[in-house]
Amino acid sequence: MKLSLHETDQDPVQERRTELVERKGLGHPDSICDGIAEKISRELSKEYRERFGSILHHNTDEAQLVAGEANPGLGDGEIIKPIFILLTGRATRKFEGEKIPVDRIALEAAEEYINSNFKALDSSQIEFDSRIGETSTDLEAVYERDKTLSNDTSFGVGHAPFSPTENIVKEVERKVRGLKTSGEDVKVMGFRQEDTVTLTVAAAGLSERIDSIKEYRDHAASVKQTAEEIIESRGLEADVYVNTADNIDEEELYVTVTGTSAEMGDDGSVGRGNRTNGLITPHRSMSMEAASGKNPVTHVGKIYNLLADQISKSIYNETGEYAEVKLLSQIAAPIDDPKLVDVESSASEKEIREIVQRHLDDIETITEKCLNGEINTF
Repeated sequence: MKLSLHETDQDPVQERRTELVERKGLGHPDSICDGIAEKISRELSKEYRERFGSILHHNTDEAQLVAGEANPGLGDGEIIKPIFILLTGRATRKFEGEKIPVDRIALEAAEEYINSNFKALDSSQIEFDSRIGETSTDLEAVYERDKTLSNDTSFGVGHAPFSPTENIVKEVERKVRGLKTSGEDVKVMGFRQEDTVTLTVAAAGLSERIDSIKEYRDHAASVKQTAEEIIESRGLEADVYVNTADNIDEEELYVTVTGTSAEMGDDGSVGRGNRTNGLITPHRSMSMEAASGKNPVTHVGKIYNLLADQISKSIYNETGEYAEVKLLSQIAAPIDDPKLVDVESSASEKEIREIVQRHLDDIETITEKCLNGEINTF
């Protein structure tokens, strides 16, 4: 293991006067694609393992959402044209003379994901089409070696702990999404300047649960109050704006039939939203890999980002020191032997080396956590 260490006294973001943090919520069109892609990979992996004893090569990280058309209103609304979601990517469709029903598995996984994660959106409001192709034979050959090898040259990045602003943005999205009148499409943009956190929150209201202008005002007020309480609980000043494109006088309101802007005018793609830590953080090092849907065995674009997150958390939890970790792979090299492990922290080299090696020795746990849904990719 080639380890490069750089000492840093504390999280460099904490020293900044300003900080930007964004999260696209569960129901954002990009996040819908991420969630479906990851669900398909999970179900294909289970099918492969059950039939053949191992996970065969696949990458289902290319889902594309085309927005539908809707006519939402206070207390009611209708879907005029369904959302369209195209499932693409590559998968092993035939192995040892046996055909695998990739399209059926993918379509059922996509429908199940939607029906299990949304209040008002269901699979009957979406038109799905699977065009998943056969996997590359070159990558399949890399995949089938006795030693697990990287199927790409890429890098992963992680850091820990989160800054207060990062924690605030994640918690606001989760709690606002849980409000009775909110759909799942909650986008939070956080801006910290000194000790003031300004949030711009776009929270799709559910038309079937909001019957009047007054109830819509109550919805927006609940979103604002929820965000302010979370910010102030961390000793910071709150400045919160909700659904700023509204024109109340003209009854131009952010209400939706399904709880997502995907019902009308907002398209989506895998990998265009949150990183594997669930955030978009322009003041941090980031990888642009689309982790959701990549295979959880050899694809370092997924595994190394998740692993870098895990190593960073372990360094912080075990030493109390801030850590940023970068892992570099090389195609066809052993996945548990990165070309470079780059760490910024004040923890000792001995502590860091032991923690990194422990995670590399146990890298298969990333695969199992992905299969069990125990680890998030967006």
